[in-house]
Amino acid sequence: MTAPDDIRALLRAHLADPASQWNLGTFGAIAEFMRDSNEPVEHTDKTHLLAATTARGGIGFGDLTGVTPFASESATGQGWNHRIALCLPQTACAMNRRTALTELGPDGDALREQDREGLLFDMGLDTLQVDICIRTSAPALIDALRAACGRPLFEAGNAAMAAIVAAGPHRVFITRFGRCEVYQPIPPADGKSPEGPHTHVLPKLMRSGRTHAATELVPAGLVPCAHLVPAHPVKDAMGRPTPFDATVQEQFQDLLVRYGDAELVRLKQSVLAAIAAGAAPSTVPAPQDRFARHAVRATLRQLAASGDVLPGLSTWISAHDERRAEDAGADDAGADDAADAYGHAS
Repeated sequence: MTAPDDIRALLRAHLADPASQWNLGTFGAIAEFMRDSNEPVEHTDKTHLLAATTARGGIGFGDLTGVTPFASESATGQGWNHRIALCLPQTACAMNRRTALTELGPDGDALREQDREGLLFDMGLDTLQVDICIRTSAPALIDALRAACGRPLFEAGNAAMAAIVAAGPHRVFITRFGRCEVYQPIPPADGKSPEGPHTHVLPKLMRSGRTHAATELVPAGLVPCAHLVPAHPVKDAMGRPTPFDATVQEQFQDLLVRYGDAELVRLKQSVLAAIAAGAAPSTVPAPQDRFARHAVRATLRQLAASGDVLPGLSTWISAHDERRAEDAGADDAGADDAADAYGHAS
C-alpha cells in the first residue's frame, strides 16, 4: 500500500502542473477540474487540505489514509488515454447514498472561505462513492429547493432541477477523501460543455450501477473515487493534437511502472524489447484479455506516435492492432462511455 505522504507528494506535484487534469465522481456523474497555464490559481497546502482553486473551480484532498493510486492506459480510437485512479476499498468508499433532495446546511468545508456560508444541498442521486451536491446563497433558489426537499430530484413534476439549471449554482462533488467544486454556469441542455471546470450528470449511465467505465482496469475490491490525468504526449487538455513529447511520455511510463498492474507492465516491456530486437510479432501471442489487448495497442500507438523509425513496427501493428475497427467496437464504446459518463454537462 502506498503511504499517504507519498500520495500527497504525487498530488502536490500535479496540482502545481497546469497540464494535469482531475476528475472526481462515479460512472455517469463526474466533476472535472483543469486550469489554463496563465490562469491565476490559489494553492492550499495544509495538514487537512491539499487543494488548488481558480475563479472557475477547484479540487481538494484531505485524509488520504487507505487511498490506493492505480495507473492505467487504454486504447481508444486511433490513440490512447491514460490516468491514475485514486481508489478506496469497496468496503470503505461509500458515501451517504441519499435518495431525495436534502438540505445539509452551510458548507463549512468549502475550498474557499468565501463559500462557507453557502447552503449545501445533496441532490439525492444515490451514488456509491460520491455525494453530488449544489451550493447556493441565492434566496429564490433556496426557497425552491426547500420546497422540493424530501422528493427525488427527477420525480415527475419536481421543478427543482429546472430551478437548478436556471440558477447555475456551484456544483460540489464530495468523496471520503476529497471534493471537486465547479463555479461556472450550467449550460442549457442543448449547450456545449464549457472550457475549464465543469460537471456531467447522465442518469441513464448512473442507472447501470457501475463505478467506472468498462475500459478502465481497476483492481478487484477497489473503487475509483477520483482521477489524476497527467499531461498527454500527443494532445493538449482540449484533446487537440500536439507534437509528440518524449519527456511527457517517459513521465507517465514511470508512473505506470510505479502504480500500474505489474503483469501489464511486463507485457508492455516484452513488446518493446521484442520490437527493439527485430523479433516477429508472433513472439508475443495475441492477448485474450481485453486489458492486455489495450496494453499492447497503446504500446504500439505510442511507438508510432514517437516518430522513431522502427523496422517491423507496421507488421506488429497489423498483427496486434488490425482488429481495432471491429474488436474495439466494444472496447472503444466503453471508452466513449468513459468520456461521456463523466454526461449532460452542468
